[in-house]
Amino acid sequence: MPPQLRHQLRAGHHPARSVPCSHCGAKAHAPCVLRKSGRRLPQPHPQRVNAWARTTACCPQCQVEPGISCHDDGIPRKGVHARRYQEAEDTCA
Repeated sequence: MPPQLRHQLRAGHHPARSVPCSHCGAKAHAPCVLRKSGRRLPQPHPQRVNAWARTTACCPQCQVEPGISCHDDGIPRKGVHARRYQEAEDTCA
């Protein structure tokens, strides 16, 4: 099944579920879970949302391509710029 069609069928889920979660180890398209209890979370972990934005969209603020981490004047950031989140959401819509 093409990825675009798969995402349309899973419209109720956050688009960040298309990438694996580095925090809890959830596989792509599976919900994030609490590591101790295994309870499913309704929203993905922030680390997963960062990874999704990094792989999906170009950053309009620091002008990097998808797959490359954001930076502030050459110093790498832990997360991504807020404008990159918006760009990723616009790309998925």
